[in-house]
Amino acid sequence: MTILNFREEMNEINNLTYFDSTDYLREKPTNSSKVKELIIQAQYLLKQDLKEEELYILNGALGNLYRINGKQKKAIACLKYCLLYAQKEKSTTKEIITSIRLGEAYKYDNEHGIAIEHFNFAMKLSKENKTDEYLDFVLQHKGKCLLELTRLDEAEACFIEAMKLRVKKGKPALIQSTQDALNLLKRIRNEL
Repeated sequence: MTILNFREEMNEINNLTYFDSTDYLREKPTNSSKVKELIIQAQYLLKQDLKEEELYILNGALGNLYRINGKQKKAIACLKYCLLYAQKEKSTTKEIITSIRLGEAYKYDNEHGIAIEHFNFAMKLSKENKTDEYLDFVLQHKGKCLLELTRLDEAEACFIEAMKLRVKKGKPALIQSTQDALNLLKRIRNEL
């Protein structure tokens, strides 16, 4: 198994997960054994002599896989490594992406305050660098975190802004994801 093969297999991760409407649209595995298999493959690759960029890629993938598989502390450790690498490389894009991923890992670990700090950091970087490529993801994930905290008005504002950006992108899957979040928010409001 090479890093290239592993990355190709990771491209199929969306087929191995779903967003659980009964658990705040948290990402869950549809095939736990395949997720575990990917974790084992990544761990094996980490033992090889790798370039720093390859370590960043593998730790980022492992962070997501651990999060999906319920191993939040391991996810956080991998993603902290990625954030340090992104900062060392002075890569704003990598910092934004990793901050979103790290925020998600903290949210899944029920550390919502720390999660929001990471989402806010990613938003600040996006705005300071005048890049909105990932701003819709920041808003979507921050909104879902706020939703879990029952801060519904703030969550709704995030989702509405994310929707505007996603409509501009014209990507139906992203638009649907935000619509699902808005629908969940409405359902929660009706239940309160």
